[in-house]
Amino acid sequence: MKRYWIAFAIVVVSSFLVLGWTGVRIYQEAPPVPERVVSEDGKLVTDRALIQRGQNVWQALGGMQVGSVWGHGAYVAPDWTADWLHREAVFMLDEWAREEHGKSYAALPATVQAALRSRLEQAVRPNRFDAGTGTVTIDPARARAYAANVAHYSDVFKNGREEYAIAAGTQPDAKKLEALSAFFFWTSWAASTERPGEKVTFTNNWPHEPLVGNTVTGEALVWTGVSIILLLAGIGAMALWHASQEREPLPERLPERDPLLMAAATPSQRATIKYFWVVSALILVQVLLGVVTAHYGVEGNGFYGFPLADFLPYSLARTWHTQLGVLWIATAWLAAGLYIAPVIGGQEPARQRLGVNVLFGALLAVVVGSMVGQWLSVMNRLVGEDAWFYFGHSGYEYIDLGRAFQIALLVGLFLWFFLVARAIYPVFRRDDEQRPILALFLLSALAIAGFYGAALGYGKHTNLAIAEYWRWWVVHLWVEGFFEVFATVAISFLFYRLGLLRLSTANRATVLTATIFLSGGIIGTLHHLYFSGTPTFVLALGATFSALEVVPLMFVGFEAWENLRLSRAKPWVARYRWPIHCFVAVAFWNLVGAGLFGFMINPPVALYFMQGLNTTPVHGHAALFGVYGMLGIGLMLFCLRALRPSQDWREGPVRAAFWLINGGLMAMIVLSVLPVGLLQTQASVEVGYWYARSAEFLQTGLMDTLRWLRVIGDTGFAIGAVLLVGFVAGLATGGSYRPTKAEPIPSGRSSVHPAE
Repeated sequence: MKRYWIAFAIVVVSSFLVLGWTGVRIYQEAPPVPERVVSEDGKLVTDRALIQRGQNVWQALGGMQVGSVWGHGAYVAPDWTADWLHREAVFMLDEWAREEHGKSYAALPATVQAALRSRLEQAVRPNRFDAGTGTVTIDPARARAYAANVAHYSDVFKNGREEYAIAAGTQPDAKKLEALSAFFFWTSWAASTERPGEKVTFTNNWPHEPLVGNTVTGEALVWTGVSIILLLAGIGAMALWHASQEREPLPERLPERDPLLMAAATPSQRATIKYFWVVSALILVQVLLGVVTAHYGVEGNGFYGFPLADFLPYSLARTWHTQLGVLWIATAWLAAGLYIAPVIGGQEPARQRLGVNVLFGALLAVVVGSMVGQWLSVMNRLVGEDAWFYFGHSGYEYIDLGRAFQIALLVGLFLWFFLVARAIYPVFRRDDEQRPILALFLLSALAIAGFYGAALGYGKHTNLAIAEYWRWWVVHLWVEGFFEVFATVAISFLFYRLGLLRLSTANRATVLTATIFLSGGIIGTLHHLYFSGTPTFVLALGATFSALEVVPLMFVGFEAWENLRLSRAKPWVARYRWPIHCFVAVAFWNLVGAGLFGFMINPPVALYFMQGLNTTPVHGHAALFGVYGMLGIGLMLFCLRALRPSQDWREGPVRAAFWLINGGLMAMIVLSVLPVGLLQTQASVEVGYWYARSAEFLQTGLMDTLRWLRVIGDTGFAIGAVLLVGFVAGLATGGSYRPTKAEPIPSGRSSVHPAE
């Protein structure tokens, strides 16, 4: 084990050194927010205070849940960066065309159009930021385009746009609308202005906008090729390594009976059951919000004629949909950790149940309080200049909670770590062979508690490029990184606890798996930041390591087969078939969702055209729900199964739920979201990114038909979710158990006693 631990330490330390160094460079080279923007004739266009205030207005309205900026955010409304840039370019070209030729730009011959486009590039792309005074100077025509865009966006957010799912009165304050427009201008300025001494913009020429010369860069092409080569080389190396390994046999003496059969749950374990009730309820609420969010794409601000946006606007429905997805998955995993901890330690710590109940109340307060605060923020009902920041909407996707709730959640996570650590601490006081796997269990639990702290890395006026850096620490490292390590350890330990896996095998496998995954996963975080105002070298690091991140996922079929093999080891294991089937589904969606659909959008050239299109939710739904959601459901079912191992389940509902959820998810992707995303990608390549996100393209008959086809998969998925929730409720009432006589449980026998 020493070699494995040395490799693990080297990978983690070196990877975070690289990620930290990259963060320093992002701080140093982020697109500057100018003190003033003036036209060549000396007129003030906007200033730093207005841009920063506009960023806050955007955040309070839902930020990334209302369209997107730099490609990150929601999909129904336009990307405001690309939309502003295109409107600005068309305005300037049309003005010059009418002044010089008496016609619109579109009516001019191709040669004259080319000359005007060259003039536009010279007016927009050169960096005219004076670092000494903090002043940006722009062409007078661009200043007039700015005024026209302010009028347009003020109308959009004041009077609403059904095709954007933006309700009337979203922001009625004229001064705030002016500030919001200033922020959109700044994101567009960064996307069209070249970095000092380079021939690429601050966003590496994103978005694709031929009118201003924004085309895919040579670096993106080169590193896309390198990432594909590394992927193939990595798969070859992993195949060679895997072939060289001996297949681990099952333990020589498998238990003839369920080792948990004669065990009784401890008080703290019984206290975790209410966590699973909340998990099942949140699943149902999240699914319903997903239906509403998807429907807004075809009906704008209504729900089958009912003016739902008056009470639940799209931005809020999507906020809750994405936020609850992360929260219920995290709650399931946290509850599983609390359930397993006393089993690991072999005893119930004093007042452990009290700690579990206090944590439950705290998590419930964060969920309910943050949702109420977000509603008040989006509906413009929070009083006070800074109330939105502390109690409203952060504006940043997946970390949407206000700062007060972020801090409360962080405190709650450290309380969870304390409860888990104190329960397993007795193992470290004795010479126990479980130490290696439990050390990784404890490290991953500490990382889960600590790495959410990255959400506090931004402030009210933090540069968007820097805020994005810290946001992806949470989304990628916290959700996709250390939670996965924790879950791998938990599953291995559960199989060991059932006597189906050798402890030596579990020890080696967990440390090795974590090392392989994190070797690409930590630095691979940067593939989310190609076009977010980061230096060019981020393309190289992100492309290289995100390709390596996919490599181990190519072999998850072996993991699925091993899980199925374990499920057939002894007849009594059949009682755990549905938790194990969930783990098999995790392996499948790891391959399809994280592997195939993930790599589809990971290479720089692919993401250049696809970022923020419907190809992103293809990966998001398949990976977030397919992998992490099914893992959370599997852990929940495993704990509920172990709670009363002597009683048989009525398996019909959980069987139907499993297949409907997974089948519905696949149908949603294949019939609707993926075709829409691929057609958008074609439009992005052939015309421009703005067009792929425009109502002109998305509101065509074909797009409407494809979006309506999503009903097929969504309906199956929703029915499966309802069946799952009903089944979990039946476990509490007894309705989900077969009416057979349970074997008696001797008094005094507790589930914390280790298996023989």
